[in-house]
Amino acid sequence: MRQKNNRRKIPQKFCNLSLSVYLCTMEEERQAWMKVEHMRHMPLKSYLNTENLARSNNGVEYHPLQPFLPEHARVLFLGSFPPQRKRWCMDFYYPNFINDHWRIEGAVFFGNRNRFVDEEQKQFLLNDIVAFCQDKGIAFFDTSTAVRRLKDNASDKFLEVVEPTDVPALIAQLPRLRAIVTTGEKATETLCAALAIPTMPKVNEYVNIPNVTNQEGKQIVLYRLPSSSRAYPLAFYKKVEAYRQMFSTFCMV
Repeated sequence: MRQKNNRRKIPQKFCNLSLSVYLCTMEEERQAWMKVEHMRHMPLKSYLNTENLARSNNGVEYHPLQPFLPEHARVLFLGSFPPQRKRWCMDFYYPNFINDHWRIEGAVFFGNRNRFVDEEQKQFLLNDIVAFCQDKGIAFFDTSTAVRRLKDNASDKFLEVVEPTDVPALIAQLPRLRAIVTTGEKATETLCAALAIPTMPKVNEYVNIPNVTNQEGKQIVLYRLPSSSRAYPLAFYKKVEAYRQMFSTFCMV
C-alpha cells in the first residue's frame, strides 16, 4: 500500500512570488556589485588643473595636472610633460595605457604587473594608485609647466619648453625628499639646467644635486632610470629590476 504524502502542495502563486523575490534579490546584489566596481574607478578627487586647461591656447599647453606631493614623500618623479589628453586612460600621472610605469610599480611592490591594471576596461585603477603612492611616499610632477608641441605626437624630442617648473618650490614642500627621479633625456636635461647640475647621470646612476638638502639635512640626488615607455629598448623585467634597485636605495621596498 502506497504511503500517503502528507506534504501540502504550495500554491503556484506563492511559488511565483518566491521566484520573484529571489530574482529581485539577485538583481539588487548585481547592482550593488556594479556600484562597488564603479566607485572603485571613480577618483576620490580630481587632480586636473582646470585653470591651466582653460588658459592653454595659441599652441602653448600649460600643465593639465596638479602636483601630487605626499608630505612624507622620499621620491619625486619628474617627467617632461604629460601626453596629449586623447592618449589618457585616467586623470593622473603616466596616464597612457600602453606606458608601463604602473605595471613596473605593481611588479616591484606586489610581484604582480597587473596590480594597478584593469585589462577589461583598458585603464588603470586610479584610486588604488593614489592610495598606494600616498602610503609609500611617491610624488609626481614634471620638469616643464608649459610647453609647445612641435609635432602631433607624444615624443619628448618635439617638446619645446616654454616655462620650466619651479623645482625648488616643489622640494620645499617635501621635507623628507631623498631623490628626484627622471626617466627620459628631455626631463633630465631640463632638470640639470634648472638646478645647475654639472653632470647628467647615466641611466641607473645618480648624482648629488649641488647645495640641495632636505629639511633633515640629507643630500638630495638626481636618480636617472630607464623610461617606462615601450619605445625604450629594454626588456620589461630589466626595467623592473632597475626600479626595484632605486626604491631599495631609499629603503622603500
